[in-house]
Amino acid sequence: MVKAGGALVLAADAGEADAGEAASRAVGEARASLGGLSPSLAVLFASAHFLGSAQALVAAVAEETGGVPLIGCVAEAVAGRGREVESEPAVSLWLAADLGPVETFAMEFVRTASGGAFGGYRFAPGPAGVHLMICDPFTFPAGDLLTHLNEHVPGAMVMGGMASGGLRLRQSRLFLDGQVLSQGAVGAHLPRAEVHPLVAQGCRPVGDPYTVTQADGNLIFELGGRPPLARLRELAATLPARERELLAQGAHVGMVINEYQAEPRQGDFLVRGIAGADPGSGAIVMGEEVEVGQTVQFHVRDARSADEDLRRTLEREAAALGGRRAAGALLFTCTGRGSRLFAEPDHDAGLLAKMLGEIPVAGFFCNGELGPVGGRNFLHTFTASIALFPETAR
Repeated sequence: MVKAGGALVLAADAGEADAGEAASRAVGEARASLGGLSPSLAVLFASAHFLGSAQALVAAVAEETGGVPLIGCVAEAVAGRGREVESEPAVSLWLAADLGPVETFAMEFVRTASGGAFGGYRFAPGPAGVHLMICDPFTFPAGDLLTHLNEHVPGAMVMGGMASGGLRLRQSRLFLDGQVLSQGAVGAHLPRAEVHPLVAQGCRPVGDPYTVTQADGNLIFELGGRPPLARLRELAATLPARERELLAQGAHVGMVINEYQAEPRQGDFLVRGIAGADPGSGAIVMGEEVEVGQTVQFHVRDARSADEDLRRTLEREAAALGGRRAAGALLFTCTGRGSRLFAEPDHDAGLLAKMLGEIPVAGFFCNGELGPVGGRNFLHTFTASIALFPETAR
């Protein structure tokens, strides 16, 4: 039976001595929930205040846990215990026992004459648990890796996020066991763990769905026989003022995940932003390749949409658990959420605690979130991606 423990430690400062004290407190609090079990995985997130003392922090946690496999990063903000700490020095630690084998790894991306190559770890095909990954946004093109996995390593599931603690090249701090890396990616493969991937994209559909009738790669030329920009103008003319304002702030396009679903609703789409448009032809540029025959629908994003999407995702998960308890969860939420999006504090972490119980959670605010939608891995934005660990096996 999986057992987890979590700790959220607020620190007075983030020097090396403070890092050591925060590590000791975090490990002590997280261990207390394990009931004497030895942890098999540690996940550590620290606020950006710890950029200069990251090595001292991770070394202290590694020593206190006895060298348990560990991944994590320094982030813009961290979450835990139903809270999101966005401005104070804070450390969030998650320990889990009885997960089965855990293999930590580091990856890098090397540019070549033909494009580039990923090295350091080989993914095996088949639905074998989950790969938790934390990537440097400056040196590791996670989206390209996920596309490769979708095409060539079916069944591999990846969850995690892009580190957000550094503002420029070589400033990221990724944690791997007792080390700190400033580039590439770190990960942990849990081949036997049962993990439920929850992805709330924070958008809702508006208007009617359309069939893509002309497209080339990530360019859409026609929706239902008409240029997409013409469809957008028609939609804007029919919407209430508030919806029209949201559409003007940034229209998104949702691609239906299951084409056999009779009436797709919020959450049944892979949502992508519109990257550009050609006023002459009325075509739009998508952040994802689109195929003729796909069903798409325009979407808007605001705090209400994001709240509804996460609530519905958590309600579905509560039903899917069928009375089983959740042992714990890892929360990867976007830097564009939190107080930047919601009027109330602690929205995502608080809602998770409210709807699934006050389970041990650690999380961080990401520069992009990794999570599967419709059985395929994607890099998202403005998303809450949650790796949930049920307490008992099916």
